[in-house]
Amino acid sequence: MPGLLVDVSVQPGQKVQAGERVAVIEAMKMENVLFAAADGVVKKVVAAKGESLTVDQMIVEFE
Repeated sequence: MPGLLVDVSVQPGQKVQAGERVAVIEAMKMENVLFAAADGVVKKVVAAKGESLTVDQMIVEFE
């Protein structure tokens, strides 16, 4: 979804569980919280806080 990346709650190497908060995007004056869909480990944080995102832009890469 296009919008402004307000927060990234994970770091590379961090283990996350399904349902854990990963990032927050602000779009159309609403905050949308993104949660991990499955358990995993963060391989890389691709987008930076404050960055304007385009549709389907990757934010976090998992191993």
